[in-house]
Amino acid sequence: MSIAMPPPDEATLAKRDRVIAAMRAIVPGEGVIVEPDALRPWESDGLTAYRQPPMLVVLPETTAQVSAVLRWCHAEGVKVVPRGSGTSLSGGALPLADAVLLGLGKFKRILEVDYEDRIAVVQPGVTNLAITQAVEGRGFYYAPDPSSQIACSIGGNVAENSGGVHCLKYGLTTNNVLGVELVLMDGEIVRLGGRHLDGGGLDLLGVIVGSEGLLGVVTEVMVRILPKPETARAVLVGFPDAEQAGACVAQVIAEGIIPAGMEMMDRPAIHAAEAFVNVGYPLDVGALLIVEVDGPAAECDFLIGEIARIAGANGAITSRVSESEAERMAFWAGRKAAFPAVGRISPDYLCMDGTIPRRRLPDVLRRMDELSEEYGLRVANVFHAGDGNLHPLILYDANVPGELDKAEAFGADILRLCVEVGGVLTGEHGVGIEKRDLMPEMFSEADLKQQQRVKCAFDPDLLLNPGKVFPVLHRCAELGRMHVHHGALPHPELPRF
Repeated sequence: MSIAMPPPDEATLAKRDRVIAAMRAIVPGEGVIVEPDALRPWESDGLTAYRQPPMLVVLPETTAQVSAVLRWCHAEGVKVVPRGSGTSLSGGALPLADAVLLGLGKFKRILEVDYEDRIAVVQPGVTNLAITQAVEGRGFYYAPDPSSQIACSIGGNVAENSGGVHCLKYGLTTNNVLGVELVLMDGEIVRLGGRHLDGGGLDLLGVIVGSEGLLGVVTEVMVRILPKPETARAVLVGFPDAEQAGACVAQVIAEGIIPAGMEMMDRPAIHAAEAFVNVGYPLDVGALLIVEVDGPAAECDFLIGEIARIAGANGAITSRVSESEAERMAFWAGRKAAFPAVGRISPDYLCMDGTIPRRRLPDVLRRMDELSEEYGLRVANVFHAGDGNLHPLILYDANVPGELDKAEAFGADILRLCVEVGGVLTGEHGVGIEKRDLMPEMFSEADLKQQQRVKCAFDPDLLLNPGKVFPVLHRCAELGRMHVHHGALPHPELPRF
């Protein structure tokens, strides 16, 4: 449950009433939510360990309304937290008690599909999977496919630079977004990118993708759609342990093979997924690789043979190649259901996200096993093995005093380990509040100040999604000086579940 908050004073209530009146004038009808019970669904995103009801929720339907909301909040010094579908696992959409939560759920139209230019223009509330469903009748699809693709919105994908099982070959969100319409904190509407392959000047589109809602609110997205490959086949390869599977991953890439996807699950994840979806995963292995290749049939046959050879050299004990499209999709159904499947075997879990060099997979997996013993908490590993993006699921019970703290400490150690071996704190989930205080593990103070200068260029009053990403928040006016420690601002409190 959320922690008890002190009742608001008269000045706070008066400010809230003024904000509510202004928002209702901009977004009439049912577009403003203020009742305490109605605010409960908005009090957290996918990182449910932290909860905070927002001051109010605003659900605009047009870009003009978004612009008006931001312009008024900018003029009045009111903070704004943007939110898509709320599937973020890093607390990127955690509300603030003194901020407007700006929900983009009503922006759910596909505005244009241009098959000749291979482009789709969509609103940010459109789900990831809906883009593929809209174009698959003509033989096209949208490549980035997070496990949450049935629910996560394309606007949130842009904010977090989301990945997915097929991003090894086809890239992350940033490699598949051509342009955005963006509303700045002062209400100005700008367009970045477009139908051209690459624009001149500064790569502002690259700055926006992955900016976690700190720089502006995306109200339209232009994405690249791809023709479906002639053939796609997947192979399940089982290994005695995760270290051998990790060694196989490294060798596949080292030999110049770039599969469409290469995913890995360890024994706890395999058993949980199989019990959940019953797709025929082998249960007598310590680790399972799902490797998919696509392209001309002859190329796929050759690559599957090469992968089988490499897997055998690394100790594979089982192998099964998909013989139909239904079987290929079944292989992936287990992997994509791994997160909810693990939810059946543990009351709670933290889904971590860090990225390491592929060659360090065996070392990192070994060390994670040791950390699991040290903390006395189980961990199930499900991750994008091909690009080294780890998703350890730390299992705990929030009803047991101290277990959440232990789980968070365990997760922090995993992320420190990722940085230690030459990796990074996040691959696709973003920093949000989850990794905010670990940023100094990877960046120097000068690095972080330089990153914040970018935010200041877009949002000089620090009103947009405050409290996220930066472990120490500096006033923009102070960042131009040599010594800025006296400009530090306190972060808002983070209510724990």
